[in-house]
Amino acid sequence: MRSTPLHPVARLPEEWSASLAARGERSFTAKQVFQWIHRRGVLDPAAMTNLPARLREHLAAEGLGEVLTPERVHRSEDGTRKLLLRLRDGATIETVLLPSVSGPGSHAQLDADAAAALDDDEDDDAAAEAGAAPRVRVTQCISTQVGCAMGCGFCASGVAGLKRHLGAEEIAGQVLLGRAMLEEGEELRNVVYMGMGEPLHNYEATARSLRLLTHPEGINLSTRRVTVSTSGLVPEIARLGADFGGQIALAISLHAADDETRSALMPINRKHPLDELLAALRAYPLPRRRRITIEYTLVAGQNDDPAEARRLAKLLRGLPVKINLIPMNPIEASSLGPPAQERVAAFQEVLTQAGYSCFVRRRRGDDVSAACGQLVLLGAKPKVRRALG
Repeated sequence: MRSTPLHPVARLPEEWSASLAARGERSFTAKQVFQWIHRRGVLDPAAMTNLPARLREHLAAEGLGEVLTPERVHRSEDGTRKLLLRLRDGATIETVLLPSVSGPGSHAQLDADAAAALDDDEDDDAAAEAGAAPRVRVTQCISTQVGCAMGCGFCASGVAGLKRHLGAEEIAGQVLLGRAMLEEGEELRNVVYMGMGEPLHNYEATARSLRLLTHPEGINLSTRRVTVSTSGLVPEIARLGADFGGQIALAISLHAADDETRSALMPINRKHPLDELLAALRAYPLPRRRRITIEYTLVAGQNDDPAEARRLAKLLRGLPVKINLIPMNPIEASSLGPPAQERVAAFQEVLTQAGYSCFVRRRRGDDVSAACGQLVLLGAKPKVRRALG
């Protein structure tokens, strides 16, 4: 049983129906309210002009309004925009907009994570054939927590630990705001849960936000275009698969092919070691022709040897996966760093020769600390980590 009422932005249409019916409102007003919020992105009740004045007053009294405010926009030379957002309690989070020109051959311009959510381009191909100008396709990376409890050695988000979970309204609210801040010619096509925090550690709010973002009366994102990344919370992986029938794209932060190395990089491995995690991936109800994305951050001198690549190839054998290699992005809280380019290429070659689809993440937004692993809690004091273990 919920101890506090749902925030208006977090309510699904059936929940609006129940609450408004109790007030004697007509049945169709629930759909109207939901569409105002999630299809049109309007959070000011006074602007919901087709609703009765008494209902608009009620919505305002319930607290319907902006759940986060853009405080600063950092624009990268490559077009990436990192948004610093202020929450109602004063906490801050970050979300990232990654634009990429769509159309034939555009996969080469995308991060591998974005490409994982873009297995079909029929709409773009049809537009190209019709002579339409290519659209700028945007992937948004969103956060699910203020800080993070996972403590991964290559990631800045957990430097100060976990401060609090985000509510579903704050998670979905990032997408509502991101969509409103798109520039001319851009369209939001993909959402990846790869920002601050561990999405499955905040399962209830993450799941509700997924339902909000994919609801046909709202933004109506295809589940093919939404990816949830996890460090390996085994029970919640099973729960996500059961709750959404495997339709939500899954990305796994793996980063090592043996328990000793992975536990040094990622403390969660001590609770859910590789054999448990791999069993959960085999059990995930993946639809036909879909694959799990394996994220592997390459850390110089730690997990980047070709022998590690051979172990990884063996570990993943039989799983429908694509592999996303991520040369570590520098963070203030760690003296660890990426391997040389030749080392990355050698690692990729081993996996390619083993028959895997293997991408190397093209660094995006690193000049404004918007690249993978660089999103950080504002004001967090870094504690430099010089070695693993």
